[in-house]
Amino acid sequence: MLTRVHHVQISVPVGSEAACRQFYGSILGLKEINKPESLRHRGGVWFILGDVEIHLGAEPIVEQAVSRRHLAFEVDDLNQVRERLQAHGVSIDEAIPIPGWDRFYCRDPFGNRLEFMQRQV
Repeated sequence: MLTRVHHVQISVPVGSEAACRQFYGSILGLKEINKPESLRHRGGVWFILGDVEIHLGAEPIVEQAVSRRHLAFEVDDLNQVRERLQAHGVSIDEAIPIPGWDRFYCRDPFGNRLEFMQRQV
């Protein structure tokens, strides 16, 4: 049966690898990992957080702006993440409150929705 999530993939435009590295690597601090040689011709960039891989797959057409599907990142300092994103010009969308969590959303440079969550203490 299922044992864990190995990776998730979201779509990014073809040729956007530098912007992927800037946003996900430099701004969010994710560690880039090498794609297998057999898949490198497809483009895109892979990152890892803990033991879960995040694959940014290059697609010819990416239309994300109206979708609620998203990745959610648990963080240890929500305000720090918010301030870092805002300092890089990223718009923050406040989330509807849910018990036990503080959270917000934003969109990456390609329109993918991202959620950032911190457990309330």
